Amino acid sequence: MNWPVLNLGLWILVADWLIRIAALLWIPARTRPAAARSWLLLIGFVPLAGLPIYLLFGHPWLSRTRIERQRQASQVIRDEQRPLAELRWTPPPHGAAAEMAPLLERLGDFMPTHGNAVQLLDDYAASLRALLADIDGAGTRVHLLYYLLFDDATGEAVVQALERAAARGVTCRVLLDAVGAKRGLRRYAKRLRAAGVEVHAMLPGGLQWRRSGRMDLRNHRKIAVIDDTAAYVGSQNLAEPGFIPGFPNRELVARVQGPALAHLEAVFASDWFIETGERLEVAPTTALPDADVAVQLLPSGPAYPFENARDTVNALIHLARRRLVLATPYFVPDDATLTALRIAALSGVEVQLILSASNNQPLTAWAQKAYYGELLESGVRIALYAPHFLHAKHMSIDDDMALLGSINLDIRSFALNAEIGLLAYDRDVVAHMRRIEADYLAHATPVTLDDWNRRPAWRRSLEGIARLADSFL
Repeated sequence: MNWPVLNLGLWILVADWLIRIAALLWIPARTRPAAARSWLLLIGFVPLAGLPIYLLFGHPWLSRTRIERQRQASQVIRDEQRPLAELRWTPPPHGAAAEMAPLLERLGDFMPTHGNAVQLLDDYAASLRALLADIDGAGTRVHLLYYLLFDDATGEAVVQALERAAARGVTCRVLLDAVGAKRGLRRYAKRLRAAGVEVHAMLPGGLQWRRSGRMDLRNHRKIAVIDDTAAYVGSQNLAEPGFIPGFPNRELVARVQGPALAHLEAVFASDWFIETGERLEVAPTTALPDADVAVQLLPSGPAYPFENARDTVNALIHLARRRLVLATPYFVPDDATLTALRIAALSGVEVQLILSASNNQPLTAWAQKAYYGELLESGVRIALYAPHFLHAKHMSIDDDMALLGSINLDIRSFALNAEIGLLAYDRDVVAHMRRIEADYLAHATPVTLDDWNRRPAWRRSLEGIARLADSFL
């Protein structure tokens, strides 16, 4: 008998079971139940590989420095808003807005403001032209915070606009996600700095991730602030629409003027402080005399004590009374969001989910299909938009609230990414969003329950397996 080999096998068996037992005791106490089940399943199958993967990706931890800086930034935002009572919008005493406004303020720190103008930009090229025109007209500052800057024609156009602005003496600061904007940083960072533009990478990867937090946490926000003139927020990155071959993007961006502009700049200043330790001054912006859209910002991310994006989306779903439309490129909901959609539909609310027929994330595409049957049976309508990759992320709730920004309806956006949402309490904004949604639906194919139930068994199996990985997507 080969005793050394036998002893080695026993040690491997003991280690195998010790890892399983340790995971069972450790993971449920530190991870959401749904995510804990996924991780325990992985470790149960491959303990020796599963445990190291969990230690790297299993818990959305951030460094103490980042959490403390976010706490400080939140406190400054709350303190500096208190004297600005004349800018605060007070919602009608009865209705959904009266419930949403205090919730968002407690979650994300920003009060609702009146006196804003919000222009929805649904044309990719027109949105980019407007941004470049505002940068070219800047006189004091340009602040850009983006997940992705690509080394293509759009990236070049943005960089040239920043170079022109810096040459005029405009203060230009750029924050880019270290992973999402890797190609843009590699090509343009030195060039921009040489032109006098301050550039910083957010949540750096590689060996630096240990100073930031879990290595796959990302800053997914898309924000631009130019002087006191205009701010942009939405789903569009600084890249050509076809930066992923075969998936030309369709986006939705809001051009914002008024007090909400200063709030968007405060989000930029918070991220700048978290990354650099430098505090930027943010002056309030006055209400516009000829516009009166009520707006409230919702920043979210792992630095906050709650899952702000998830809680807001679920509250909006529950508050819908007549019609609810949700557009998202990635739909991998947690149990709370899935339940909220089912309850809304079963309660008689017309719930319309608009997804992209094409998807650049194959595993996500399989996982989201695993939810279709349950939703269709509950009365949720699902439509697949075909002409483009629908990368826009927004919701319209009845006739008086609309949410748009960078938030996908998936667990990654809810728990792992830094995101930004803008909630407009305004019937005209909602009416414009409804027209955009109607155009989506005119170019979309509805998914029916009968057709869905006829899909082959092998597809159901693949969808179910992909759904088990929802916490990893």
